[in-house]
Amino acid sequence: MVLMTMSPIQISRRHMLRYTAVAGALVITTPLVSCARPQDSEATETPRGEALATGPFVAIRPDESVLIGFPNPEMGQGVDTALAMLVAEELGVDFDNVEVEQMPLGIMLGDDGNITWKNLPQGSGGSTSISGHWEPLRKAGAMARMLLVAAAAGQWAVPASELQAKDGKVSHRASNRSATYGELAKAAGAIDLGDAEPQLMAKDEFRIIGTPQKMKNARAIVTGQPLFGIDAEIPGMLHAVVARCPYFDGLAKTVDDAAARAIPGVRDVVKIDRPPLGGPYDVQAEGYAVVADNLWAAMKGREALAIEWERGPFADESSAGFRQHCADLLDGRGQIVRNDGNFDAAAAAADEVHDATYWQPYVSHAPLEPQNCIADVRPDGVDIIGPMQMPSSANREVAAALGIEDRLSISVVPTRLGGGFGRRLSSDYAVEAALVSKDVGKPVKLLWTRDDDLRHDFFRPSGMHQLKAAFDADGKLTAWTHRLASASKYYRRPNLPETDYWQAELYPDNFPGNLVDNYRVEYFSAKSGAPRGSWRAPAHTANAFVVETFLDEIAATRREDPLALRLRILGEDRELPYEQHGGPTFNPGRLANVLKLAAEKGDFGQKMPAGQGRGIACHFTFGGYVAQVVDVAVDAKGNFRVLKVVGAVDIGQVVNPNGVRAQHEGGINDGLSTALRLAINIEGGRVTNGNFDSYPLMKIADAPPVIETHIVENDHPPAGMGEMGLPPLAPALGNAIFAATGKRIRELPIADQLT
Repeated sequence: MVLMTMSPIQISRRHMLRYTAVAGALVITTPLVSCARPQDSEATETPRGEALATGPFVAIRPDESVLIGFPNPEMGQGVDTALAMLVAEELGVDFDNVEVEQMPLGIMLGDDGNITWKNLPQGSGGSTSISGHWEPLRKAGAMARMLLVAAAAGQWAVPASELQAKDGKVSHRASNRSATYGELAKAAGAIDLGDAEPQLMAKDEFRIIGTPQKMKNARAIVTGQPLFGIDAEIPGMLHAVVARCPYFDGLAKTVDDAAARAIPGVRDVVKIDRPPLGGPYDVQAEGYAVVADNLWAAMKGREALAIEWERGPFADESSAGFRQHCADLLDGRGQIVRNDGNFDAAAAAADEVHDATYWQPYVSHAPLEPQNCIADVRPDGVDIIGPMQMPSSANREVAAALGIEDRLSISVVPTRLGGGFGRRLSSDYAVEAALVSKDVGKPVKLLWTRDDDLRHDFFRPSGMHQLKAAFDADGKLTAWTHRLASASKYYRRPNLPETDYWQAELYPDNFPGNLVDNYRVEYFSAKSGAPRGSWRAPAHTANAFVVETFLDEIAATRREDPLALRLRILGEDRELPYEQHGGPTFNPGRLANVLKLAAEKGDFGQKMPAGQGRGIACHFTFGGYVAQVVDVAVDAKGNFRVLKVVGAVDIGQVVNPNGVRAQHEGGINDGLSTALRLAINIEGGRVTNGNFDSYPLMKIADAPPVIETHIVENDHPPAGMGEMGLPPLAPALGNAIFAATGKRIRELPIADQLT
């Protein structure tokens, strides 16, 4: 099949909203405060001929069906549906008549000569898709509605204030006249409303936003229709797989490709150079790409390569050695990144002091769909097609790797992602495909195997945490310190000094930051050759596990209810500064509310049968608040199973409740899978995990049979949900295991710690 995409619509614009008639259609863009200096460009015809189009965001066809383009890559989080809901709500159409389609990357040159967004930011990460597009996409729909009303008002010679736009038509009650949007589209394209801004609907007018909607592409997904990057094809393409150096920063000592070239169907063997030591990862490792007429020949060719690898500068690195390295660092003094009050004095004067040490390994993203990309490098331009969370990064990195100054000559078409979780924030696989295509002069589809994906991931950072807390005679928390030795994901980030590495690993404003007078956060930068990157909820997963487990330990030692302890520290409803991702404020009252709701719905505090336990945990992440209660059963041999997970979430205004529940459930299962058995093992400067036999993802039988999601309704601005379900799961699980067995879980994965 040939991958079909929505034609890019180039839009002229003013400072806020701009619209023009083009080929019988109306073209509108959205207000963009994030755009540096937008620049006018010429408009082209919209898809499917004559239609009303608001930028690339919406097209109303003559048959009254509505096509809405969504800017952010879809990787299962449901933005194809939720973002379309924003447009459809303000436009006033039946959502059942809406189709959705992924927009290609839209960039342009700003007035200052720098690259900027043509329409809206296009990236999926950090749970920002809804919060970032909440207003711009609604304004796109509202502007279309405004122009349709103006068209009808002009045709009927009546005031626009007497008209109603609803359910895909404009009506005039007094004269009993009406016209469909399709009938009005052409006339609307000729209207000039000047700089008028559309009026957005009030919450009590919503009929789509806040209602449960099915994913628009659900049927195509479950029926196996080609949607993913791995399904995409273009005419004349070749296939490639790469033999990468298994050692961190290693090199090829000798290469014999004669046997590979002799395989029928093999066209070429192309070297991919290792990135400079200490430099950014344009690609991850030195490698040799076997290019062939088909995938089978390429894989057989790779098997036939005879390569002797040099082990590189990290030849002695091992998981055990790295753990000891972190422990040794914590014996000294690190970089103080926050220091409120006087922790040492407060701890010395305290009535009781608690301390604990925790460990978390490297883990892999392991998306179901391995990395892949199609690249077609030609003298007149470059086409990139594949599953990318950040298509603009792919554009930038491919341009740098190929030495192309004109980034506008590089088109990027994101496909649906078969899992991302932060792995596809990196574009190394797109760069590999582009380098190979340039070398062979043909379009190339490059595919990673599962083994490639596990051994050459950008892993979640590993680290050791030390926590200490002090209480006075009245039971008040008076001092808290969090010390972390880890290999930061900011490793080898361009132009970033090592003194800033802590920013990716510690969020000092996290609970209980700003809630205790004497508060110190300390970071130790550990050395490792393992590539690192963002992993679903980045540092939140690590921090939530240690903080929420530590709070439970404190409560048990103090013989205090763990829920009561958390609520006492959180205190009343108020806004506190929060400078890390998800801010700018944190409201401990909202976190307390989800704690109480989860506890109520999950029967926390009720007596459990022998061999069973119930644990609780909470976290603030990416602007939202979540709490979970986990029930476990443990048998006499130490085998355990999760019986139930009850969660409460507060993400402000909810767009699609179905999407919220799906993301919460997905985060719980992802968190449970990771907590049970997942760890990347390093020996001799290389990853030893090669497939799911050595990296055992959770099986269906291990999944919780019951998951409940309780959504807090309020009028706060919307936050994302994609990453929120994961951070509290591991600590709530560990706390439940302690309640059932008395065994404290201080390291992950849990694996066989109970047996």
